[in-house]
Amino acid sequence: MAARRWRAPAPVDLRATLGPLRRGTGDPVHRVGADGRFWLAAHTPGGAGTLALSVAGREITGEAWGDGAPWLLDRVPALCGAGDDWSGLDVGAYPVLAGVRRGNPGLRLTSSGLVLDALVPAVLEQKVTGTEARASYRALVRRFGAAAPGPDATLRLPPTPRALLDVPTWEWHRLGVDLKRQRTIRAAATVAGRLEECVTMPVAAAAARLRSVPGIGPWTVAETLQRAVGARDLVSVGDYHLPNMVVHLLTGRARGTDEQMLELLAPWAGQRQRVMRLVEAAGVAAPRYGPRFAYPDIRRL
Repeated sequence: MAARRWRAPAPVDLRATLGPLRRGTGDPVHRVGADGRFWLAAHTPGGAGTLALSVAGREITGEAWGDGAPWLLDRVPALCGAGDDWSGLDVGAYPVLAGVRRGNPGLRLTSSGLVLDALVPAVLEQKVTGTEARASYRALVRRFGAAAPGPDATLRLPPTPRALLDVPTWEWHRLGVDLKRQRTIRAAATVAGRLEECVTMPVAAAAARLRSVPGIGPWTVAETLQRAVGARDLVSVGDYHLPNMVVHLLTGRARGTDEQMLELLAPWAGQRQRVMRLVEAAGVAAPRYGPRFAYPDIRRL
């Protein structure tokens, strides 16, 4: 085990900042311990590794295991939102957002530096419910990932690109993943090395590279780069719920479109993702209409 201490220049709320990396409470790759530590497992450029982060005041402590430990410890500041300065964000015209901001001074945009780890769950979330996508991701990791290094026996590494390419079609179907999403994940795994280079590129160039992969569109690009590089201005256009959330919170109307959402977010150009995080943290959902949807049962594998 190796360790590192880093003093953050501003408060950091680990759960709120790193929360977007976590795909539901049952995510085998990311979890929050009973002691409040945030755990994650990853295939880094240096090898497989596990990182546990804890905070006391402004001091962040990272403990890491495996060949990837040095890389993960070097990544601690970026994971905790170092350089993500919210001081210029003015949401005073919207009391709800201003209240959320005051109540969450430690909220930052994380930057994992791991593109495929963010991309695969995003692809699984295309055109299905979050419940279905999280179940598919859990099953994929448990069946085709490996045990993570370190003391937490429940933590798993996400599948490597090679492992993703080796998953047969019938196994994907057992995981509840249709042929279109299978092909997209295989296409991304084939060029995984090129996609990981996105972390060194300007956001626009990184987005263009991701979109060159068949099956990856604007929504998936935004969901990936928000997590992998902390893209502060990318909005997940094409999301089923977000336009309704934004329009309802900012105008009181029950429903909204992507166009209306973008128009409302325009005054915050350059940091729209920060505003989106506040909208999500507000927890104000748009009214629901229509019959309840019965989610299909995906078997645990």
